[in-house]
Amino acid sequence: MNNHRFNRILVAVDDTPCSVRAIAYAKDLVKEFNSSLALVTVVPPTSPAAYGADPLLGQQPIIVPEVSEIQQESAQRYLESVGQDFEGAHEVFLFNKIGNIRDEILNTASEWTADLIIMGSNGRTGFEHFISGSVSESVIRKASCPVLVVPGNCD
Repeated sequence: MNNHRFNRILVAVDDTPCSVRAIAYAKDLVKEFNSSLALVTVVPPTSPAAYGADPLLGQQPIIVPEVSEIQQESAQRYLESVGQDFEGAHEVFLFNKIGNIRDEILNTASEWTADLIIMGSNGRTGFEHFISGSVSESVIRKASCPVLVVPGNCD
């Protein structure tokens, strides 16, 4: 039997209670395996704002680049604060991405050659799950390495 070891652990984080629980699990595993750690957060692309735009007059919605910059800077500060809390990590990498959450998690895991992905699940069920889908489910389906989904009541 192979001795599976998680040398490279990727943790998908955001500033929700679901991530806090996933981070707690990741801390234990990183310490146990003396793993390298990568933290990834994904900011969805900024949608155009319709403020002051009137489609009847042919005015187009505008994109405010400052909003995107503020989101990126906030995400970077969050990543840095989470990364400082990991003791026992061989090394820590931070990935601050913009794009589709599932795609960016999978791309980062592939490019960084992660041995394990850890992420939280928001626990949506029923109609809410049907409408919004589940990032964790889609990551599980497409990932090329094991995925640990930390469930919980993360409302």
